[in-house]
Amino acid sequence: MKSKTARWLLIALLGLGCLGGLALYSLNHLDEGAQQAASRQESSASLVQRGEYLARVGNCMGCHTARGGAPYAGGRAIPTPFGSVFAPNLTPDADTGLGRWNEAQFWAALHNGRAPDGRLYTPAFPFSNYSLLTREDAKALFAYLHSLPAVAQPNRAHELRFPYNTQAAMAVWRALYFRPAVYNPEPQQSAEWNRGAYLSQGLGHCNACHATRNALGATSGPNDFSGGMLEGLGWYAPSLHAAEEGSVAHWDKQALTQWLKTGLNAHSSALGPMAEVIQGSTQHLSQEDLNAMATYLQSLPQHPAPGAKAQQRPELKLREIGEALYGEHCASCHGAQGQGVAGAYPSLLQNRTVLMSNPANLLRIIQRGGFAPSTADNPRPFGMPPFGGVLDDTQQAALASFVRNAWGNKPHGEADVRPVDVLRLKTRRVD
Repeated sequence: MKSKTARWLLIALLGLGCLGGLALYSLNHLDEGAQQAASRQESSASLVQRGEYLARVGNCMGCHTARGGAPYAGGRAIPTPFGSVFAPNLTPDADTGLGRWNEAQFWAALHNGRAPDGRLYTPAFPFSNYSLLTREDAKALFAYLHSLPAVAQPNRAHELRFPYNTQAAMAVWRALYFRPAVYNPEPQQSAEWNRGAYLSQGLGHCNACHATRNALGATSGPNDFSGGMLEGLGWYAPSLHAAEEGSVAHWDKQALTQWLKTGLNAHSSALGPMAEVIQGSTQHLSQEDLNAMATYLQSLPQHPAPGAKAQQRPELKLREIGEALYGEHCASCHGAQGQGVAGAYPSLLQNRTVLMSNPANLLRIIQRGGFAPSTADNPRPFGMPPFGGVLDDTQQAALASFVRNAWGNKPHGEADVRPVDVLRLKTRRVD
């Protein structure tokens, strides 16, 4: 009897295994449309023009252009906790780019995260967001990329650690965290809100930076903006749900669209990776799309940022050192009381970057300087010089501790930054 029961149990387990295998195959297999051969027709000027605009929305050039390299020819390293990923060549070169691709294959790459030869893309390519694109927008984007000059530049192999460099690992990740889905408008929301959600969740892939990621680098979905550390860059993308971090719910809508257009408003200057996004992407968007994104982003649910640290004993000696450093290096621009200069040097009073529980961005600005994007409406922004080569770890921690606690500032979480925090940040970034 026991033998018979064991045999049936084994059969059941095998059946479940087969069902799981079929589900995994279905989840990671090209859709029918992507397998069909599609003849590429000459694109109309309007289609190419719309594709160029969409490429700006997605800031495709930002990743797919190496420093000093040809536009869209790939080669830029994208650091991840699992190793470096190198963006591929998107120009229409036949041997190294998209020259032999058809529109259906391009759609499959965006929608399914799969190459024409069946290879699964690493999720550093944000296909979880791009999957939301409509087929029409994917077609326009493909037409634009095929209108570019062809550049013969071989793609560089990724430098991922084992087992993250295997196709098996990619398949498991997809089975756990990825479901292809085109954006479906929310019927209870306005057309403007839905347009903003489509741009922000999809091609704009805002939460590729502004989401918390788990141990395998997955987010909870394209509408998660709870903030996260950009591993390898050393910057923190603040939560857009939290008033003490990056929420824009309390901003005037015009102030938000101004910030997305110019990188500057009365509340904030865009620095670091966000400055790159504004320079390469959002400054080029139409006012209608900026309004739509603002409507959506300001509607995000609000809740406190997680992870605030318990207060420790104040480092008064560290703050004293920081006060002297501030007077020597910072007061001439930011003011003796941290008040700043409107339109030029930001105030440090109740400044969210200064007060966030995670001090990474404050430290990065001290180390690398603060450079707002050069935009059409703000072509010559004021900048801050870097002090990474002037101040050692202890001095950086001291300066950060002082500005976080001076002039009535009350930081969230732990009040002081310690030299070990500066050292830890160094181990998380690639300069």
